Amino acid sequence: MFGKILIANRGEIAVRVARTCRELGIATVAVHSDVDARARHVRACDEAVHLPGVSPTETYLSLDAVVAAARSTGAQAVHPGYGFFSERADAAEAFEAAGITWIGPPPAATRAVGDKVSARRLATEAGVPVVPGTLDPVESADEVRRFGDQHGYPIAIKASGGGGGRGLKVARSPEDVDAALESAVREAEAYFGSREVYLERYLERPKHVEVQVLSPGPGRALWLGARDCSMQRRHQKLIEETPPPLHAQVVPSMGTAAVAVMEACGYVNACTVEFLLDEDGSFHFLEVNARLQVEHTITEEVTGLDLVACQLRIASGEDLGLEQEDFEPGGAHEPRGHAIECRINAEDPYRDFAPGPGVISAYDEPAGPGVRVDSGFGQGDEVPGAYDSLIAKLIVQGSSREEARRRMLRALREFWIEGIPTTIPAHLALLEHDGFVDGSYTTRTLESGALDELGGSGLEDREPTPVLLVGGSAVRLWNPGMAASAPHATARGGDGGGGGTVASPMHGTILQVDVKEGDRVERGDQVAVLEAMKMETRVAATRSGEVADVFVEAGQVVEAGQAIAEIG
Repeated sequence: MFGKILIANRGEIAVRVARTCRELGIATVAVHSDVDARARHVRACDEAVHLPGVSPTETYLSLDAVVAAARSTGAQAVHPGYGFFSERADAAEAFEAAGITWIGPPPAATRAVGDKVSARRLATEAGVPVVPGTLDPVESADEVRRFGDQHGYPIAIKASGGGGGRGLKVARSPEDVDAALESAVREAEAYFGSREVYLERYLERPKHVEVQVLSPGPGRALWLGARDCSMQRRHQKLIEETPPPLHAQVVPSMGTAAVAVMEACGYVNACTVEFLLDEDGSFHFLEVNARLQVEHTITEEVTGLDLVACQLRIASGEDLGLEQEDFEPGGAHEPRGHAIECRINAEDPYRDFAPGPGVISAYDEPAGPGVRVDSGFGQGDEVPGAYDSLIAKLIVQGSSREEARRRMLRALREFWIEGIPTTIPAHLALLEHDGFVDGSYTTRTLESGALDELGGSGLEDREPTPVLLVGGSAVRLWNPGMAASAPHATARGGDGGGGGTVASPMHGTILQVDVKEGDRVERGDQVAVLEAMKMETRVAATRSGEVADVFVEAGQVVEAGQAIAEIG
């Protein structure tokens, strides 16, 4: 086993990896940006290396800097967590060239499944059904419209190197194609360094079910169980559970299909194979996440395995001593009971999940039987706008699904976070929603109005906390009325009822400016697109009138409350 590893990540996953390393007697090295100097993941490790700067490109995504950090500290291996380097074959090769073991799949396997287009080809060749779509990247809006003419709408335009819902846009008609393609390409380049996108027929109301795979060596892939990840917003997961509440009869076939894809590319280490499941029980391959998954925790809770420890043992050459029968009925790691995970994000569900970076003024985690919290933050910590919005993962386990659901409701009500908005009110409402209670929810449940009655979630009686200054005025984020007043997370200037200043709702980067001086706009028209916490936010006109001035340009970093434009 390794004596020291570097954790090339931040937040809760870096803390999660550090904890397992400490149990195994492995020393750990953290890396951190300027704003993360006092972060929890730095405190969780034995030593730390400063990566000067704030943006991911100059810090956590600076391959030369992180390789140098590993070499200078004597780290024998690197764990990439998820995001950043985790699905980059070139990163694995760079560490290996420096004599540092990569705790993940071989570069060839990463290339085979990391690019979504090549992964679709691989699945097709392995005899696994895929969602109808292209097997090559598309370059023009005309190509997208021709696909729509042939296969119908809606169409999913997806980044070839994408994941986590980023770089995925939906065109519901020919008129939507140009804007959706432009946005998908922009996100693909910004988040994954490639402008390549491909097309799939967008399934309206599927289940999103994924299979956890662990492969001790080439041709030895094991499937450990399946998770239902269908409760999503913006194609990004909010709640996950295992086992899936419906269609249990098809899960073994999905497991067999997942193993077939993994063995076709010689995969080693942990990964997740994702599928879309129709109401009739038929399933289609979606993609492979060639890394540890955010929701690996719930599989750990029902199988009793530490998946990070398994990753470390595989990478160090140890034999796991596991066979497929260990995960079948009567096996040592047969999934037992039910587990649910809620992602606690710094987002405001009353404002269409607008990102809400800031300082956590109060923080109190739940506890008790069957409750686990994986968190990267605590009281007094800043949740930066430069990175994703995940604060913590709340995981519960129960002997039955209903026990787990009720336990999660109890734990959510105990989870107290102040100073920033969080997704907790949405979780409380969704766990009580009929579609979740009976297990019939789909990827479209939230978008279909599941949160229309968010004010009844039980938090409306809490004292609101002003956390954002816009035009010099404090905006209270815990006001259910905002669900109606700002349904698209648009920025408002002045009093929001006629003030002419369009202000940035948060710290972020201007991706595009849609108006120029002299343009005529109507209230609600898009003025600019802002990127913060790895999400695009539409900034809209606060009144009808003529654009008197534009104060920003694409690529500019702006602060919360900073003027973007003035409407006369």
